[in-house]
Amino acid sequence: MLMEKNSPKLELALFDSYRAAIKNSVGSNIYRNLYFHSNGTLVDILDDGDLSCAFFVTTILYLFGLITERHTTVKSALEDIRKSGWYEIKEPRAGALIHWDYNKKDDGTQGKHHHLGFYIDAEHAISNDSPSRVVAVHHPTYGTFPDGKARRDILAYYWHDNLTN
Repeated sequence: MLMEKNSPKLELALFDSYRAAIKNSVGSNIYRNLYFHSNGTLVDILDDGDLSCAFFVTTILYLFGLITERHTTVKSALEDIRKSGWYEIKEPRAGALIHWDYNKKDDGTQGKHHHLGFYIDAEHAISNDSPSRVVAVHHPTYGTFPDGKARRDILAYYWHDNLTN
């Protein structure tokens, strides 16, 4: 951290900065593309934002030293999250990670991928939104179907003790 030579000692307000970074990401396109070379061809492994949830979440976590590396898949992200001191909690709290199951579609089918994001409060979560391909605010269960069932089941909430004030 850069500080002036004669400035008072500053201590990062980790949780407040972390939470602000999550909220300030809403609407961002920065997590939309990540290019790799594959046999001489340039490939966007995030498919123009369709597959960006793990990259979004782990970039925020990596920025604040809460995991060891950025990831592009939910599976590798969860492995690093667990190895880096995150643990499951029963009740969500602001700033917790959310691991969602496959999305459920109106026609009764399901999506192909698990999903990651951040819990804000009982009515709000923040994650990459594949249809709009940007970071968005939504309900923690993506709302409900007419029968009252969640559109997306929450598999786990995760917490890291470094976020505790």
